[in-house]
Amino acid sequence: MKDFWLKKRIVSSDLAVLVLLALGRILLHVFTNSQYGFHRDELLAIDDSRFLAWGYVVYPPLTPFLARISLILFGPSLVGLRLFADVAQAAAMVLTGLMAREMGGGRFAQIVAALSAFVAPDSYASGTMFQYVSFDYLWWVLIAYFTVRLLRSDDARWWIAIGATVGLGALTKYTIAFFVAGILCGVLFTSARRFLRGPWFWGSVLLAALICLPNFLWEFHHNFISLDFLKHIHARDVGHGEAHFFLRDQFWVATNIITVPIWIGGLYFCLVAPGGKRYRMIAWMYLAPLLLFLLARGRQYYLAPAYPMLLAAGSAWGDQWVKTLSADRARLVRRRTYRALAVAAVLVGPVVLPIAPAGSSWWKFADKANGNFNEEFDWPEMAEAAAQIRDSLPAADRSHLGILTGDSGGTGAIAIFGARYGLPAAISGSDSDWLRGYGNPPPSTLIVIGFPKIIVGAFDSCEVAGHVTNRYGIENSAIGDYTTIWVCRNLREPWPEFWLQVHSFG
Repeated sequence: MKDFWLKKRIVSSDLAVLVLLALGRILLHVFTNSQYGFHRDELLAIDDSRFLAWGYVVYPPLTPFLARISLILFGPSLVGLRLFADVAQAAAMVLTGLMAREMGGGRFAQIVAALSAFVAPDSYASGTMFQYVSFDYLWWVLIAYFTVRLLRSDDARWWIAIGATVGLGALTKYTIAFFVAGILCGVLFTSARRFLRGPWFWGSVLLAALICLPNFLWEFHHNFISLDFLKHIHARDVGHGEAHFFLRDQFWVATNIITVPIWIGGLYFCLVAPGGKRYRMIAWMYLAPLLLFLLARGRQYYLAPAYPMLLAAGSAWGDQWVKTLSADRARLVRRRTYRALAVAAVLVGPVVLPIAPAGSSWWKFADKANGNFNEEFDWPEMAEAAAQIRDSLPAADRSHLGILTGDSGGTGAIAIFGARYGLPAAISGSDSDWLRGYGNPPPSTLIVIGFPKIIVGAFDSCEVAGHVTNRYGIENSAIGDYTTIWVCRNLREPWPEFWLQVHSFG
């Protein structure tokens, strides 16, 4: 009995260490996430959260739902919104450590696994913005954790947890289908085939399908418009060369270059090493999505959520080796490993954390490296400029005024920053905003933001009324060259025809 309680205390202490590391990560993001402003994708989620539904053009329903909860709890708070992403990444970090424990790793393995997941650039960056990729990452890691529990315990009831998490993943990001393909390959090509004979596997399939059903019905009702969106975005990304370096960036973006030996060791352990035979399914859960993303020409970060399970396996396997060393040699290995992980964190942090002074050389380097920081500027200035233009218009124009933005980031910016000026809700032909329409009755005078000059031909009159600018001189890539703000009157064609012409995927 004494040995039982001692063992229980040690396990609890290991978990406490992982939780403390996760809390430290959350605090790091809380204290650094307010440096700039809302990202365009965050404004999109905020915009969609005002119209809760079982589906949206860009993504399934879970991310806008969480944004709605954030608005209720914290109001339009940048740190409050991003806290959800912080917690998701911190939870994935703890789960990675717990996977290492399930695979036989001690405290050293658990800490190394958790920190290795943290310093991956994609995971590091996912704690700095509220995006669906942050939650998609968590679901992949949670599925992997449940799978490890399944394989270690041989308790088929874990399939229910797997099925429920797959359902949540499908309500977050459709690329979960690639991970499901990996799970199926793992079942079919390993001894996990035994689970096909029991009811729990098929029960998990049914549960996942039931969770996905409302979103499927929404897509069916809207002619599967998200498929059109995904085709458009994929063609755009391939055209921009985003998929050219998919394999290279698995070592540099999806994972940290310093932790590569750990996850490669984890893959070897699960796939080849005799001690990893129990976990062969984990190897397939990585290899199948890797091949599918490569064939489909996916972006480099799509596979990032698959690495924590390999980092856990590699850490646990390495821990077994360390335990065979002398005490002095083992201490040296542990010390050097922790130092390497600290270096990994220092290398990535200044690039992915929003801490560089805006517009500085450091900021320009960081923005070029991650491509996100520039889209966190211009939005308050956009709303302020629109309010000043609105106030300068005659009363007749203001009584039937609308604001037309180039994409849903702009409509979200007007919703968040325009409220203080009493601006009307903006409309847009982009994504789910296009489905919501142009209002009834439609406006006769429009403040037009984020469109090329060709838009003036659709109206009897258009005049330049201002520009979107910021005090740092930063160019927002979401707005691009379309910084001119127009005031346009009297649409020349019926609104339904015009609305078809401005329809776009952003």
